[in-house]
Amino acid sequence: MSTVQLSELVKKVNQTVDEMDLVTARTYIEENLDLLTDNKHLLKSNARELVNYFNEKRKKGEVPLTRQEMSDLNAVNVYAKRFDVRGLKMMVKNKRALFLKKEALSYLHADSKALLAGMGVIEK
Repeated sequence: MSTVQLSELVKKVNQTVDEMDLVTARTYIEENLDLLTDNKHLLKSNARELVNYFNEKRKKGEVPLTRQEMSDLNAVNVYAKRFDVRGLKMMVKNKRALFLKKEALSYLHADSKALLAGMGVIEK
């Protein structure tokens, strides 16, 4: 990557973190984690902390959730909020592996966790 491209990437990461657009910042960081790790000194402190966070997750072997998985978790939260057990069962039916991931559980609301635990999908 050229110096111009690197400086543009650093500028975008810093800007998205400053604007609290963490979804976009996460995308930039995850796609360029090695490059940003090597050039952390160019990032602002909040962006450096995010790079460190994603490096720690990588070292632990955690794989980031995909956009589809995030969407599925959001749908589960919506069904749980409405207490739509039928819809919840349909969502969970083919997605057992998603609920085994530690990171996935942190995106679930308390209502979702209670209903899923009652259904035996996750542990209490």
